[in-house]
Amino acid sequence: MTRLLSLAHLTALETPPPDLIRMAAEAGFGGAGLRLIGLSAEATAWPLMNDAALMRETQRACRETGLIVPDIEFIRLTPELDVATLESFMAAGAALGAKHVISAPYDPDFVRLADKLAALQALASRYGLSTVIEFFPWTHVKDLATALSVVDATRDPRIGVLVDSLHFDRSGAPWDELARVAPSCLPFVHLADAAPLTASTNEALIFVARENRLAPGEGAIDLVRFLNTVPADIPLSVEVPNSARLQDLGPAQWIAHVSRATRRLLQSVGAQAEGRS
Repeated sequence: MTRLLSLAHLTALETPPPDLIRMAAEAGFGGAGLRLIGLSAEATAWPLMNDAALMRETQRACRETGLIVPDIEFIRLTPELDVATLESFMAAGAALGAKHVISAPYDPDFVRLADKLAALQALASRYGLSTVIEFFPWTHVKDLATALSVVDATRDPRIGVLVDSLHFDRSGAPWDELARVAPSCLPFVHLADAAPLTASTNEALIFVARENRLAPGEGAIDLVRFLNTVPADIPLSVEVPNSARLQDLGPAQWIAHVSRATRRLLQSVGAQAEGRS
C-alpha cells in the first residue's frame, strides 16, 4: 500500500520554506507542511502571506522538486481569535495548493470552541481548504474522544481530527477508540516516536513534543500498531523536532535520517511511501 509521506515543518522549524522543501525532496518526501503562524508572537513561523518574495521562492521550490504542500498551520483556537483576520493566511494556503489547515484547541469553553472551529472551516472552504483540530494532552482537549466531541458539535462533516502518534500515546486512549474513527474524519496523521514516558507534567509533555521527539521506530511508542490501526492508505506527516539531534546533524542530515527511519518502519508493516515524482 502506497501513501503520501510528508515532512512537518516543526521537524526543522528554523529552516525557511524553500530550503525545507528542497531538503525534504532530497530526502525522498513527497510533501512538506508549512508553519505560517507561530504558537506566539515570538515563536518561529514563516508568514508567507506577508512576504511575496518568499512565497514566490517557495512556489518555485515546489515546482522544481515536484513536492506538494499538503497542510498549513498553526491556528490557535482561543476565545480572543477573530477568524476574519485569517483571510490572507487562507489565501496563502490556496496559493500553495494546500488541502488542510491545522488548528489547536486553547479554549476551555467547548461550545465556544466548536463555534470558532465551524467559523474557521467556513472561511477555509472559501479557499478550497478543510480544517482539522489536533488534540494535546496539556490542553483542555486532551484526547481523541474529546476532540471528536468538539468536531461533532460543529455539525460540519468537512472538519476532521488530526491524531499525532505521540499525543495519542501520551493521552492513554484505548486503541479501539482510534480504530472506530471514520476514515473521513482522519484526512492525515502525524507520525513521531519518543522515549518511554517518565513524567506526565504539562512541562515534561511539552518539552518532548516540541524539542525531544525521536524518529519513527527509534523510540518506545507502538507505531506498528498505530499504523495498523489507522486507514492503510492514510497520508503520513512526519513531525520529529529534536533540538539536540538537529544541532548535531544540521537540518538536511536530520531530515534525511528521519526519512530513512520512517521508511524502515513502513517496510515493517508492509507499506510503501510515495516520494517525489
